[in-house]
Amino acid sequence: MTNVNNIRMFWMIIASIMMMQVLAQDSIESDKLTIYKFDIKEEIAPPVWHKTKKAFDEANELNAGLMLIHMNTYGGMLDAADSIRTIILNSDIPVYVFIDNNAASAGALISIACDSIYMRKGGNIGAATVVNQTGEALPDKYQSYMRSMMRSTAEAKGRDPEIAQAMVDPRIYIEGVIDTGHVLTFTANEALENNFCEGIAESVTEVLQLANIDDYEIIEQKLTATDKIIRLLINPFVSGILIMIIIGGIYFELQTPGIGFPIAASVIAAILYFAPLYIEGLAEHWEIILFIVGVILIAVEIFVVPGFGVPGILGIIFIVAGLTLSMTFNFGFNFTGIELTGLIKSFFIVIIAMFLAILSSFYLSRKVFTTTIFGHLALDSIQESDKGFTSSDNDYNSMIEKTGIAFTVLRPAGKVKIGDEIFDATAEAGFIEKGDSIIVTGYQTSQLFVRKQ
Repeated sequence: MTNVNNIRMFWMIIASIMMMQVLAQDSIESDKLTIYKFDIKEEIAPPVWHKTKKAFDEANELNAGLMLIHMNTYGGMLDAADSIRTIILNSDIPVYVFIDNNAASAGALISIACDSIYMRKGGNIGAATVVNQTGEALPDKYQSYMRSMMRSTAEAKGRDPEIAQAMVDPRIYIEGVIDTGHVLTFTANEALENNFCEGIAESVTEVLQLANIDDYEIIEQKLTATDKIIRLLINPFVSGILIMIIIGGIYFELQTPGIGFPIAASVIAAILYFAPLYIEGLAEHWEIILFIVGVILIAVEIFVVPGFGVPGILGIIFIVAGLTLSMTFNFGFNFTGIELTGLIKSFFIVIIAMFLAILSSFYLSRKVFTTTIFGHLALDSIQESDKGFTSSDNDYNSMIEKTGIAFTVLRPAGKVKIGDEIFDATAEAGFIEKGDSIIVTGYQTSQLFVRKQ
C-alpha cells in the first residue's frame, strides 16, 4: 500500500512540474509585445483612410500593444489626412511612425499626430503648405486652418507648435531653425535636434531597438480581395469614370424608347459608386436620397412638365450635390472641418465627368449605328440596283429642306409629321417640343435629321 502511495506521489510531482512549465511558457509568451504594422506609401486619399480605419479595428481586436506606421508619402488630400490624424490622436494604443524617406504635407500632419517619430537617414518631414492641383499655394484662409491643425497636433504630442506651423507658413521666423520666406522641412538630423523625431533608423528592427522593445511579435496588415476592390472603387479617378457611366446611361436612355442596356449600366455604376462610399462612412443616407430625388426631378421635367424649369434645375443641383457630398468626410449635416479644397476637387470631378458623359452619349447616339466599327449591328452588304434591288433613299433625300411639325417631343429622337406622313427623326441639337415647326436638314440610314424653325 505504501508503494502505491509513493507511486501516486511521484506522478503528482511530475504533473505539477509539467504544469509549472506550461504556465511559465504561457507567461513568457504573454509578455511578448504584439505590434500591428501597416504601410502608408501612397497619396493620402480615401483609400488610405480605408486602410487606416481597418488597421485600427484589427489592432483593437488583437489587443495590440503598439501600432507602427511605415510611411513614405508626398502628401495628398487634407480631409483624408485629418480623419487619419483624428483616429491616431484618439487611439488608446500607442502609435509610432517610421518615415522611410518622405513625410511631406499631409504626411507630416499624420506623423506629428503619432506618439513617436523615427526617420531613415536622408528622410524628410515638413512642407505642409496647402496647394491646388498645379502646386500653387492657396489663399491664406486655407493656410490658416492647416496652421491651426499643425499647432494643435504638435501641442497634443508635446512638440513645438511654432515649428509645426512653420512647416505651413513661410512668414514664420524661428531663430536657429528657419528664416522668413521659406517653408520648413526637416532632415532626419534636424528633426532629431528639434524634438520632431525620437531616433534615426534604417529598418523597422532598428526602430524597435531604439524604442527599447526586445520581445515582440509583428503582425502586418493584409488586405483582402474585398478591401482591394473597395480601395479601387473609392479612388477619385475611378469615381469619375463611374459618374460618367451613371450620367451617360441616364442621358442615353432618355434618347431611346423603352428600357435597355444604358439604364442597366447606369444603375450598376450607381451601386458601385455609392456602396463602397457608404461602407466607408463617406456617403450618408440623405446624400444618396438627394441623388435619387434629383434623378426623379429630371424625369418629371422631361416627361411631365413642358419646357425646362424649376424641376429640371433642382434635379441637376440635387444630382451634383449628392454625388459631390458623397465623396467628402462630413458627418450628417455637420460640415465643420471639411477641407474646402477637397470639396472643390470633388465638385469638379463630378462636373467634368458629367460633361464628358453627356458629350460622349450625344456622340454615340449619332454614331453607334452608322459606324463600320460595329459592323455586326447593321447590315453591311451592298444591294446594287443592277441586280434588281431598289432603294427609297431618293425619296428621303428629296425631303431635305421640307418643313413640318414635331409629332412627338424630340429628345433628340422622336417623330415628325411632314404633309400627311409621319417619319422617325432626330433633332440636330437640343430638344424640340411637340407641335414645334421643323425643317429637314439631312437624311441617313432611314433617319431624318431636323432642326427647329
